[in-house]
Amino acid sequence: MLPTVAIVGRPNVGKSTLFNRIIGSRLSITDDEPGITRDRIYSKGEWLTREFNLIDTGGIDFVDAPFIHEIKGQTEIAIQEADLIILVCDIRTGVTDEDSYIARMLYKANKPVVLAINKADDINLTDTMYEFYSLGLGDPIPVSSKHGVGVGDLLDEVAKQLPDVKDIVYEDTRIKLCLIGRPNVGKSSLTNSLLGEQRVIVSEIEGTTRDSIDSLFTYKDQDYVVIDTAGMRKKGKVYENAEKYSVLRALSAIDRSDICLILIDAETGIREQDKKIAGYATDSGKGIMIVVNKWDTVTKDTNTMHKWEREIRSHFQFITYAPIIFLSALTKQRVTSLFPAIEIAYNNYSRRVQTSVLNDVILDAFYVNPPKVHNGGKAKVYYATQVASKPPTFVLFINDEHCMHFSYERYLKNRLRDSFHFEGTPIKLILRKRD
Repeated sequence: MLPTVAIVGRPNVGKSTLFNRIIGSRLSITDDEPGITRDRIYSKGEWLTREFNLIDTGGIDFVDAPFIHEIKGQTEIAIQEADLIILVCDIRTGVTDEDSYIARMLYKANKPVVLAINKADDINLTDTMYEFYSLGLGDPIPVSSKHGVGVGDLLDEVAKQLPDVKDIVYEDTRIKLCLIGRPNVGKSSLTNSLLGEQRVIVSEIEGTTRDSIDSLFTYKDQDYVVIDTAGMRKKGKVYENAEKYSVLRALSAIDRSDICLILIDAETGIREQDKKIAGYATDSGKGIMIVVNKWDTVTKDTNTMHKWEREIRSHFQFITYAPIIFLSALTKQRVTSLFPAIEIAYNNYSRRVQTSVLNDVILDAFYVNPPKVHNGGKAKVYYATQVASKPPTFVLFINDEHCMHFSYERYLKNRLRDSFHFEGTPIKLILRKRD
C-alpha cells in the first residue's frame, strides 16, 4: 500500500499547479479564480524511487462564514487520511490568518508536514520567507510551481519525511479479491454471501461502506481474502468530503488485490460510471471479472442472458477478456458459479509461458500477418520473453519500437490470448530495441 500525501492550503496559493508539476501532467484544473478545485483529484507521484498517492484538495477559505464547519471538516479528513501533508502558502501575501489556522490544525495532528512557500519567482521577495517560521512547521521551502523552481528540493524533503506504510501481507496461496462498483450495487451483500455471515453492514442507503474491509474465508480448500470497498460515484455526485477519500481507499484496495470483481446492478443497468470504475482496475493491471448482481429481479426469457452479454461486451470493449457472471448476492442464487471463474482468472493472471513456446507463437504471428511499414520502417522481432506475471508481462526485442503500429501490438496480444487462453487477465507487451 502506498503512502498518501495531501496538498492543503487556502485558495489561490497554487496547490493544483504544484500537484500537476509533481505528477507531470495537467490533471488538476488551475485558474486564478479562488476555489476552482472543488473535488479531490487523485494521482500517483514518484521521487527518488519513492512512490506515493497524491491528493489535490480544495482551498480552505474562511470568508464564507456559513461553511466554516464544512471547511474545517474537509481539512480534518485530509489530515486523517494523509501520511504526510504539504502546506502551501503564498510568499507574496505573507502569513495570513487562514495560514495560521491551518498550521495550528496540522501541528495538533502530529503528522509530518512540509511547508512549501509558492510563487517565489521574485528574488526581491525572499526576505518575506522568514515570517513563515512563525507557523511552527519547520523550514519553509521556496518554490515556483509554475516554473518548477525548488520543486526538487521540496520533493527531497517529502521523500525524507515520508513514512513507510506496510502492506497487509497475506500468504502467496491466498487469492485476493476486490469488490468494486457504484454505490448500492450489492458489494457488501456479496461479501456477506461469500463469507456466509453478516460481517459487513448491508444498507439501502448509498455510501454505507466508508473503508475497505478485508475478510478471510476458505472455499473448497482454497484460501481467499475479499476486500469490500466503498462505492465510487462520478465526481459531480461526490458531495461528502469523507466519501471523496473513500474513493482513494478503494483505489488502494485495487492495488493490493489479484482479481477485481466489477459489480453491475441488473435493476438499473449499465452506467457510464461502471466503465470508469472498470478503467481503474484495468490501469492497475489486475485480473477482472464482471459480475451482474440482483439477477433475481430481472424478468427473463431464454435469450435474456445472451442479450446482457452482448450489451456488456459492446460497452466494455476494452476488457473483452473478462468473464461475465450473473448472480443474486441477496438470495445467494448462482454465487457458487463465481469460484470456477475466479480460479481460471487467477491461474491465468499468475501464468508463466515457456520461452520457446512463446517465441513460436510470436514468430508465427509475424509470418501469418507481417506488419506494414510504419514511421518509415517495418518492425522485425528477434526474440520474446516473459519478464513477469500478475499480470503476464512480455518483452519483445525488435529492430525499432517506433516502427510498430499500436494496432499491430493489439494483434499480437490477441494472438497470445488465442494461444494461451488468458481469460480474466490483462497482458502487457513491452517493446525493446535490440542493441
